[in-house]
Amino acid sequence: MAGAGTTQYPNLYMIIDGERVAAGDRRTFTVRNPATGDSLGELPLAGPEDLDRALDAAARGFRIWRDSTPQQRAAVLQGAARLMAERADDLARIATMEEGKTFAEARVEVMMNVGLFNFYAAECQRLYGRQLVRPAGQRSTVSYEPVGPVAAFAPWNFPIGNPGRKLGAPIAAGCSVILKSAEETPASALGVLQALLDAGLPKEVAQAVFGVPDEVSRHLLGSPVIRKLSFTGSTVVGKHLMKLASEDMKRTTMELGGHGPVLVFDDVDVDRVLDVMVAAKYRNAGQVCVSPTRFIVQEDVFDAFVSGFAERAKKVKVGDGLDPETKMGPMANSRRPDAMERLIGDARTRGGKLHAGGERIGNQGYFYAPSVLSEVPADAEIMNEEPFGPVAILNPFRSEEEMIAEANRLPYGLAAYAWTKDSRRQKVVAREIESGMVGINSVMIGGADSPFGGVKWSGHGHEDGPEGLMACLVLKAVHEG
Repeated sequence: MAGAGTTQYPNLYMIIDGERVAAGDRRTFTVRNPATGDSLGELPLAGPEDLDRALDAAARGFRIWRDSTPQQRAAVLQGAARLMAERADDLARIATMEEGKTFAEARVEVMMNVGLFNFYAAECQRLYGRQLVRPAGQRSTVSYEPVGPVAAFAPWNFPIGNPGRKLGAPIAAGCSVILKSAEETPASALGVLQALLDAGLPKEVAQAVFGVPDEVSRHLLGSPVIRKLSFTGSTVVGKHLMKLASEDMKRTTMELGGHGPVLVFDDVDVDRVLDVMVAAKYRNAGQVCVSPTRFIVQEDVFDAFVSGFAERAKKVKVGDGLDPETKMGPMANSRRPDAMERLIGDARTRGGKLHAGGERIGNQGYFYAPSVLSEVPADAEIMNEEPFGPVAILNPFRSEEEMIAEANRLPYGLAAYAWTKDSRRQKVVAREIESGMVGINSVMIGGADSPFGGVKWSGHGHEDGPEGLMACLVLKAVHEG
């Protein structure tokens, strides 16, 4: 884990038209280390003049970048990927200091960003249109063009990966971007953008602003300069932003909340499933939009599954993410332990059984114990509201039909998982589960070349893969006589 203990937390600023905009007399937000609760720095928050300046730069940047060649865009993305790889330890340490996840997880996140930028660098050179068959003397073509300046809003749970997704696809497509990443994790986002600028991205093409979320979103989405909204976050906020975007018919990509079901059938090797799923559940303290949460377990293996899950949860070492022995860091902010106490408390009041965790750890920072609940009734809040934390809910079911029905019960459909050796059942689950992504005997449901997105209340549109790039393009049909 070389480099894990050397990086200092940087000074904070916004990037507007290539300038590092410091706090000055602006309002500020205190960025805190979730492992200690201590202040890391003061982040400047944008006012209307800052946002107008960013919009002006984005308008100019689009005129510049839409005329760039695919080779120019690829060179910037490949250059940024190389720089992020070289800076991986520093970026990962900053992400851990801001968000709390383990250094090892943060470093993997950096390298996933490297892979995504390299993928987009190649994919932007494959934006093929087509020529239609027409009689002699006529010509009809279909081509793709960049949609225009993008307003991109990224959350705090993947402080490097989320900004990478928000920046990589528009830049590959020839768009300009105004990025508003989470105020809790600004330095990570700035590090990603700086790699692009250092690799030769024109300063007008990408801006980074921070501010009061509702103020920033209303200002940016109220401007005719912005032609697309890309948002990752909660369903409630996503619906609000879609209403704002609809006033100007802006295009939207929305990656919203989930409540990941996990179907565990009675033909599985229980220990193998537990070894994989317990690690997946407590990754990033459960603050993952595709986190496995509702474990829908067939009755014959239920007791063994509960006892094995609880045993493993109690052994997860919780601590500062910069400690190489830590397997799960703190929650990212003070709101999350409060939410855990509320949701777990409600579940227990309604008859749910607590097998592990259910309490805060220590008297500093935002640590919460890896938790396991079982036999939680369907009307409990935690069964219907995404907990976004280190808690697994285990419930027994009898039949395949009941299990699939429970998986589809909620209006969310981002990620789902199933474990079974039965090939027929694998096909049934793949067909019947209402989810944008399904992992069967695996938790590997993402990749640079694979579309990432959900259905129902979990949003629409995709990031990653060719689909992520196409989401930043519009079609034009030209007919010549």
